[in-house]
Amino acid sequence: MHQFAPGDLTHDAFLGGKLYLWQPRKGYRAGVDPVLLAATVPASPGQRVLELGCGVGAASLCLGTRIAGLRLTGVELQPAYADLARRNSPEFEVVVADLADMPLALRERQFDHVLANPPYFDRDASVAAKNRGRETALGEQTPLETWVKMAARRLAPKGQAHFIHRAERLPDLIRALPKDMGSIEVLPIAPRVGRLAELVILRARKNGRAAFRLNPPLVMHQGPVHVSDGDSFVSKVRAVLRDGAALEF
Repeated sequence: MHQFAPGDLTHDAFLGGKLYLWQPRKGYRAGVDPVLLAATVPASPGQRVLELGCGVGAASLCLGTRIAGLRLTGVELQPAYADLARRNSPEFEVVVADLADMPLALRERQFDHVLANPPYFDRDASVAAKNRGRETALGEQTPLETWVKMAARRLAPKGQAHFIHRAERLPDLIRALPKDMGSIEVLPIAPRVGRLAELVILRARKNGRAAFRLNPPLVMHQGPVHVSDGDSFVSKVRAVLRDGAALEF
């Protein structure tokens, strides 16, 4: 599929209405994860940012909404999703390519930040999604190691790579980091107090030398259990999702 029909799209509010994104009604739809990832990126106006597997641009455009003046570039495998990302922001440069085989013009460039929300699911141990777009976004076809190495290669000296992934893949993320990537910091994300972390955000710096840092977990929801429908996010998370606030760690 190279283009979505108008009736196949929704126009959805993010960051409390500060940002609206066109998304497919069926297929991969951006949720909380790319918004959280974008909130943790300590970018500065004028910096260059690359997102690998940008989809409709949720992470990059959330970041650009919070920090004006960024130069945003995305790489997306699926042309229909790339078209939506450009529609969501004409200033967002989107390159249709396999991240493992990026065009030379992109490989010759360096970025201050590279972020990625790689597919979470190993299809040797899970069932593929029926929708092709959703499966490409969620099913791990390109190895996680490739995502990490491609991100590291595109970084300028002292640049940072940022990833969000399932907690059980944290050892794989760390092992995949090239030797010139250091100053590793990890933020575990748990659904509730007393629950194990289900996600992690990892960032690492090119030529960084600071000691590894494991931060206290970010707890997403109030209370130990789900008791009713509605917004139960803790205030820090609600500020990110509803107000576009930064998530510092």
